Amino acid sequence: MDDFYNKYYLGLKAFVGRKIDDSDLIEELVNDILLAGFKSREKFLGKSEEFSWLCGIAKHKIIDYYRKKKIKTVLFSVSPMFEEIADKALTPERDVLKNELKAEIKKTFRELKAGYGKILRLKYVQGRSTAAIAKKLKTTVKAIESKLHRAKKQFQTKWNYDEKKAKEYCENKRINNH
Repeated sequence: MDDFYNKYYLGLKAFVGRKIDDSDLIEELVNDILLAGFKSREKFLGKSEEFSWLCGIAKHKIIDYYRKKKIKTVLFSVSPMFEEIADKALTPERDVLKNELKAEIKKTFRELKAGYGKILRLKYVQGRSTAAIAKKLKTTVKAIESKLHRAKKQFQTKWNYDEKKAKEYCENKRINNH
C-alpha cells in the first residue's frame, strides 16, 4: 500500500485540488480515492494508465461530495435541526440511509403546493440565484423571495422523516443482505 500511496498521492492531490478549494477535504478525498483504488486494483484492466483510472475514481468521489453538499444545503436552508440527521446520513457507511433521506426529500417536494417544490429544486438542488429563478418564471425577485419563504415553511410542515424508522430499515437491510 505504501508504494501505491507514494506513487499517486501528489498527482491525485493536485487533480482534486483543481476541483475543490479546501485543503482538509482534499486530503480526506485523496486518502479515500487511494484506499478505493488499492482495494479494487484487481478490477483495473489496464486499458488506460493506472493514474487515469484513479482520476476516474476521483471524479466519482468529487461528484458524490457535491451531491452531499447540495442535500445539506437544502436541508439546512429549511431547518437547522436537519444538520445532525444529514451528518449521520451522509457518511459512507450510511448510503442506504442517505438514499432513504433523498427519497423522503423528493416525496416532500411532490407534496408541496403552488409550485413550491419546483422553486425549492431550482434554488437548492440546481443552485440558481433568485434573479435567475425570477427570470425563468417570468416574475420579480421579490416575488421569488416571498415564494421561497413560503415554500420553506410548507416544507417544514410536510417534512415527515423518521430517523429512527430509517435506521431500523437500514439495520434490517444490512442483516438480510448478510
